[in-house]
Amino acid sequence: MRKVLLRIIFDQLWLLQSQGNELLVGYGWAIVAWCVCAAVGLGVLWKLTRDMQQVKSSLLFWGAIPAVLAILPRLNLPVAQSGIPVFGYGFMMFVGFSTGTVLAARRAKSVGLEPDVVWDLMMWLLIPGLIGARIIYLSQNWQRVMGGKTGVEFFKSAIALWDGGIVFYGCIIGGVVGLLIYCRRIGVPALQLADVIMPSLFVGLGFGRIGCFLYGCCYGGVCDLPWAVQFPPDSMTFEALTVKNSDMLMADGSATVPLHPTQIYSSALAFLLAGILTWYFRRRPFEGAVFALGWMLYPVNRFILESIRDDEPDRLLGMTFSQSMSVALFVMGCVLMFWLQSQNRRQSPESTAQPTADTPT
Repeated sequence: MRKVLLRIIFDQLWLLQSQGNELLVGYGWAIVAWCVCAAVGLGVLWKLTRDMQQVKSSLLFWGAIPAVLAILPRLNLPVAQSGIPVFGYGFMMFVGFSTGTVLAARRAKSVGLEPDVVWDLMMWLLIPGLIGARIIYLSQNWQRVMGGKTGVEFFKSAIALWDGGIVFYGCIIGGVVGLLIYCRRIGVPALQLADVIMPSLFVGLGFGRIGCFLYGCCYGGVCDLPWAVQFPPDSMTFEALTVKNSDMLMADGSATVPLHPTQIYSSALAFLLAGILTWYFRRRPFEGAVFALGWMLYPVNRFILESIRDDEPDRLLGMTFSQSMSVALFVMGCVLMFWLQSQNRRQSPESTAQPTADTPT
């Protein structure tokens, strides 16, 4: 588990060294890695859009980062002295968002939509989605995250997404609001776009849960299976259990007791759902079917996983918040699928057989 995946160091150009639970990387390697990513990203963008103007515009963004990394060592700034941490959680969110967007843009072309529509839409999904996800998380963990903080520390804790702390159901709620507003603005059918992005939503979730594993959030209960995991003292799991239940820590304080790797379970199931919905997208009987199916399947997955997770203490009628949401969303998904099917039947032209009569001779 790596809360900080790596740290970019500016006092040595080609440093590559492990120190504690961090990997120290010289800024030269960071520039090389970024240039490789830029070449791949620009190549994909050109293949999808064939728009040289858009490629040139993106080149400004991709080129700015290496320039900043090259200049920083010459500036006497605190960040240049301490290095820039690359958080595992934030990095995996970036990978998931980018991968999901590229795949959604390819699906958009198959239904006659320009890839630009998806790239623009993703901004409308990302910002409201993160706001919704953070609001739900803070409402559940207000005292632990925000308790006793004021001024700049209060504001920093409220927006510290790089440090983990979002709720997927909040992301869905915020994302749906952003989707509806965007589709209304540009006049694209919301159900069509929802079908296009639904598989990518779970691609993003799959990578995001790997980030949860690196950070230590969304942890599971006690486990004696061969693949059980133990979280070190610098993980969120260890910190949370120190307050919540110290009996779940090793006697020497070196790690937690073996726990279910629920983050990995969730990641694997998210990728499985993405595969199922991608397959179903090519066979969907009507617009909105992929969206409705994903809305039905994920709550079942989440409800079961919640039974072995141990990070949501508050319960209502014996269920966690996420289990209660799962029940509600599953019912809503079933109702939506039924309604879409009925609408599709009404709109389908009915073939009526024309009667023929024998002509007497």
